[in-house]
Amino acid sequence: MKLVILGGGGFRVPLVYRALLTDRSPGRVTEVVLHDLDATRLAAVGGVLAELAADMSDAPSVTTSTDLDEALLGADFVFSAIRVGGLEGRAADESVAAGCGVLGQETIGAGGVAYGLRTVPVALDIARRISVHAPDAWVINFTNPAGMVTEAMSAHLGNRVIGICDSPVGLGRRVARAVGVSLEDAWLDYAGLNHLGWLRGVHVHGRDVLPDLLADTARLESFEEGKLFGAEWLRTLGAIPNEYLHYYYFTREAVESGASRGTFLLEQQKRFYAAPSLESWERTRLEREQTYMAETRDEERDTNDLDGGGYEQVALDLMHAIADDKRTTLILNVPNRTTLSCLDADAVIEVPSLVDANGARPVAVSQVPDEGVGLVTALKVVERATIRAAISGERGHAVKALALHPLVDSVNVARKIVDTHPFLALGLQRNIG
Repeated sequence: MKLVILGGGGFRVPLVYRALLTDRSPGRVTEVVLHDLDATRLAAVGGVLAELAADMSDAPSVTTSTDLDEALLGADFVFSAIRVGGLEGRAADESVAAGCGVLGQETIGAGGVAYGLRTVPVALDIARRISVHAPDAWVINFTNPAGMVTEAMSAHLGNRVIGICDSPVGLGRRVARAVGVSLEDAWLDYAGLNHLGWLRGVHVHGRDVLPDLLADTARLESFEEGKLFGAEWLRTLGAIPNEYLHYYYFTREAVESGASRGTFLLEQQKRFYAAPSLESWERTRLEREQTYMAETRDEERDTNDLDGGGYEQVALDLMHAIADDKRTTLILNVPNRTTLSCLDADAVIEVPSLVDANGARPVAVSQVPDEGVGLVTALKVVERATIRAAISGERGHAVKALALHPLVDSVNVARKIVDTHPFLALGLQRNIG
């Protein structure tokens, strides 16, 4: 099988390749093509992959290309993990929003809208070119904002584009550890949008063990989400939210922290790309995980929480389920159909989905909590307004997309962000200034 990785010079690409190296199944990936616009970053990551595969005679071959159309030819799967505007763009998203007194996190609030505005047009161009040069390929989208980008790409690719995220799996793994079961033995009743979901049940052998966990403060606060939200608030909710809901439940504290993750990562990765090696990549990756969402914590991140969700394994499981027609259930970003009653059939949601050779289909889950319905529907309106603004390139639509976001508290603030953001025009087809 041929896998094309878009954003192939990205820092997390070695995670995907390392997962491929451990795959011994008959239908495994044998050819990897890394595509990126930056040849220097491609060379750096290619060198790390060569070190990873140094002692393996049957490792998947790796080639690099800056030509997208050439890279796509013959692809069975396309893994999209691009970052339009680079980390400089992310740092600008955060700093411009912070300067306006609102949250600028990468996928949440003004930062997420700004990121979407410049990413959607590029993602749509990629989708069009995949439909021409690799019409039979399945597209796995990890590009943020993942739900928004997946929904935009589906206009050209239909159900052949599926979004993935490591947050729900990471939450599930930590909760399973807290209740003393294997994640493979647990059914996660999870529903929402990307970075906006709630775990409403953990079913083990037909019994929901989440109520027991919610009643046990020590176990509940033994893992990341319990520490972030606190046992009292989680018991009040009767569910465990995705970690990114911290920005909605504790908005004032998040804004006041003033932390810029983008600036930190920009400087960190500059050091790695200046002297790339497997050893420096491992060191940088560990530091990255240890500081993840550091602005939300008063203490160092627990070692048990560092493994995250393993999006690379989700991608591998998704590919095998489709290629081998191996029925698997994974939490994915897929069209709603009739799953969540508060959204229309075409809305991309994040829920457990049944995957086989025909793609991914959402399965029945509990509905979004009553107090979350307004937030989910408002954010879906924002996602679609952002897509419309990105396609039209009109300043007014961009202002509207920002102003409608629950974490942007003024139309004037939305206007100021649009007019002062140095990277925003990168994502629009016409000048919005």
